[in-house]
Amino acid sequence: MNPIITILGPTATGKTRIAALLAKEIDAEIISADSRQIYKRMDIGTGKDIEDYTVDGVKIPYHLIDIEEPGIVNTVFNYQKLAQQAIIDIQQRNKSVILCGGSGMYIEALLLGYQSTPISSLIFGIKGERDEVRRRITLRLKERLENGMIEEVQALLKEGVSTEQLYKYGLEYRYVMLYLTQQLDYNTMFQKLNTAIHQFSKRQMTWFRKMERSGFVIHWLDLAWNEEEKMIHILKNIL
Repeated sequence: MNPIITILGPTATGKTRIAALLAKEIDAEIISADSRQIYKRMDIGTGKDIEDYTVDGVKIPYHLIDIEEPGIVNTVFNYQKLAQQAIIDIQQRNKSVILCGGSGMYIEALLLGYQSTPISSLIFGIKGERDEVRRRITLRLKERLENGMIEEVQALLKEGVSTEQLYKYGLEYRYVMLYLTQQLDYNTMFQKLNTAIHQFSKRQMTWFRKMERSGFVIHWLDLAWNEEEKMIHILKNIL
């Protein structure tokens, strides 16, 4: 496979928007590298941010989003197979490929080629000061809870997705489910979920640093840079 571009980073750092801006610039399509975005109707809790895929009225094609029913078990191997198929499909149409997400395990498995051929990639990461990332996480959580995330989990329960499965999906789905089943009050749910997301963000950065130690070169972009500054840095390295 030809080299691809990867944009990674911890949660709430604006990866999708940068990937979409870049895709419009270089005529690329985006493959999601997220363990939960494959599920239909799990939109807010997984941070699909579909609106970010429209840039100046142009809809950027994306892949591995909304392809499975909730409750289906996803695995790294299954993701790897689907992502490889998507890369082949995109490149056969003479388009560039951007892999974008925060699931380090999925990204690493795909690029290293577990069970398959390794994939060459120019990797960019977005990271920022810890306090700023924490502020963004908390603000985004408040916005999501106020704009349909509770109703999203409620709808999944009504359609028959089990509490056990929602618990396994972790983070938003676990704690909102515990709130809806009256195992946590709202404030406790919010505090526990907020803390869990902060911890998840730290684990993401730990994984990315592990990737660097194992030989991956990640070109880091500063979260504090505006979109234009991030794009200039990326384009300087790929053109």
